[in-house]
Amino acid sequence: MAEILVHRNGPVGTVVISNVPKFNAMTTAMWRALPQHIAALDADPAIHVIVLVGDGDKAFVSGADISQFGVERADAASQQAYGDAVDAAYLAPVRAGKPVIAKIRGICMGGGLGLAAGCDLRICSDDARFRMPAGRLGLGYKPEGVHRFAALIGVQNTLDIFFSARIFDAAEALRIGFVSRVVPATQLDAELQALAAAIADNAPLTARAVKLAVNAFLGDAAEGDAAAAHAAADTCNASEDYREGVLAFEQKRRPVFRGQ
Repeated sequence: MAEILVHRNGPVGTVVISNVPKFNAMTTAMWRALPQHIAALDADPAIHVIVLVGDGDKAFVSGADISQFGVERADAASQQAYGDAVDAAYLAPVRAGKPVIAKIRGICMGGGLGLAAGCDLRICSDDARFRMPAGRLGLGYKPEGVHRFAALIGVQNTLDIFFSARIFDAAEALRIGFVSRVVPATQLDAELQALAAAIADNAPLTARAVKLAVNAFLGDAAEGDAAAAHAAADTCNASEDYREGVLAFEQKRRPVFRGQ
């Protein structure tokens, strides 16, 4: 069954993209459901970090479910509706105020690559494989999406992966800066858990302010204007968490942050 699953484990909320027989290809219903699930976790005060992961060990997301294109993209109106659903899903990790991590194992291609690009951090196993196959399908990729890739990995690397539509491996994904770290597949779960725990242990207002600043740099208008980033930094400096952090440092103890 093709669906989006959600799990909560302490301060970490995990969104599982599940369509195992098709390597977690995204159906229209899944594109539409994803932003709702991410927004719900973002609104939950108990959650400090959101993780996106593909079901099983074969794929993160292999792309869109192309078998639906004959119906879902049959004319201009349906193409617009489908495109709007995909765009909203791509922007959902960007719009979340909390850090969003993409945990990538196996195939990450097409729509999966675009979805991962919207996350704040991407870590992958050494068996991950990446591809942007739009040129092999004749699909037009919207400027906003291309701009985000260019900001993340540079103009030349963006043109390379779009023009060639070639498969590239985890080592190259790390070299061009698409992922922040590559680990053996057997260590991916532990690496993700350690990273999420480290982020969750820190001040959430600081994480939000940094995310706003980075989104402003990347040009993501949804949550990324410079005024909001400045305001978020000012909020941090006037917060109870800031006072707690300073006091904990002076008392040589672990701070307890409450996002206030």
